[in-house]
Amino acid sequence: MSKRYLFTSESVTEGHPDKICDQISDAILDTLLTQDPASRVAAEVVVNTGLVLITGEITSKASVNYVNVARKKIAEIGYTDAVNGFCSNSCSVLVALDEQSPDIAQGVNTAHEARQESEEQFDKVGAGDQGIMFGFACNETPELMPLPISLAHRIARRLAAVRKTGQLAYLRPDGKTQVTVAYEDGRPVGIDTILISTQHTPTIGDITDEAEVQAKIKKDLWSAVVEPVFGDLEVKPDENTRFLVNPTGKFVIGGPQGDSGLTGRKIIVDTYGGYSRHGGGAFSGKDPTKVDRSAAYACRYAAKNIVAAGLAEKCEVQLSYAIGVARPVSIMVDTFGTGKVDDQTLLQLITDHFELRPAGIIHTFNLRNLPSERGGRFYQDVAAYGHFGRTDLDLPWERTDKAELLKQALNKQASTAAIA
Repeated sequence: MSKRYLFTSESVTEGHPDKICDQISDAILDTLLTQDPASRVAAEVVVNTGLVLITGEITSKASVNYVNVARKKIAEIGYTDAVNGFCSNSCSVLVALDEQSPDIAQGVNTAHEARQESEEQFDKVGAGDQGIMFGFACNETPELMPLPISLAHRIARRLAAVRKTGQLAYLRPDGKTQVTVAYEDGRPVGIDTILISTQHTPTIGDITDEAEVQAKIKKDLWSAVVEPVFGDLEVKPDENTRFLVNPTGKFVIGGPQGDSGLTGRKIIVDTYGGYSRHGGGAFSGKDPTKVDRSAAYACRYAAKNIVAAGLAEKCEVQLSYAIGVARPVSIMVDTFGTGKVDDQTLLQLITDHFELRPAGIIHTFNLRNLPSERGGRFYQDVAAYGHFGRTDLDLPWERTDKAELLKQALNKQASTAAIA
């Protein structure tokens, strides 16, 4: 008997209060790394009605006007009119920053392995904190991401696009999307529910009746947002798909006026939509010595290359670190019974062919220098609409340049075993 179930993932637009905070945090990171690639950054932001608070720990030689960085990012997102209850020109921006703790810095500057007289280059930098990180990939989409979060992100990005181009000029920056996918025997077979909650003006042209406003929004979103998103996909909505728009009846008050925001509060949106496990650490505002960020990218890179190589249909990789220690405490691989070889063999392939020490990850992905190479912005571009599966960005951890190497290594192992 086939097993049928539903799985749901959500995304949010760049104007969501939590995402405003993530983007400001990463805009600060970009600015600091552009001037000083060795900057140590843990920038956190809080927003509420008319207020931005920048806090955290930063050690850098860079000279940055944090207030201007925040205002510029808020304007870019779309909060340029006080009628939204939050405006780049008029909000208060408070800065309360400290330097990185010297107790943490000493472990990052000189790793445990270096203190044990290791001469290897990548043994010299320790992990910026202890913790666990996960990376995941599956073959449900061309970008090797789970279909529910891929669709939720697509709809959220499209929602922002039609607002910014003026196609649906009555939309405002805040919004959330949610997609429920029907699965049979582990494969997506249909779209059960699509939910969009989007901030909007109280009236649309000469339409003032609340019910008529919502009816127009629903009709416009279907034709301008949903249909284009599903145009190139095999799994599409049908007559049984529910389409819900602003279920409370309206969504006029939004953004920081409607709810406070905080950096790092959308970690499931940032990753795999709940489809895979999560270590709990946020990404935004953290320089790449923080393994919460860099090691999560490395986990995705390893998992994606395994799936791209055809060695598994699904793959999850876990790493764990101790603060001040360069080498991972543990590595785990789980292919959920879809592996073409056993998980222990895949674990050995990862150990042999992927650099998992913080300094090695930074070197592999060029994580310190990317902002300066890309016009002063890199991390802020992944702070909304997900850090993984981004076909619109050239992200180094999304490349599948090791897939062929893994297949060759596996074939070599098989040949050696046959000879023995």
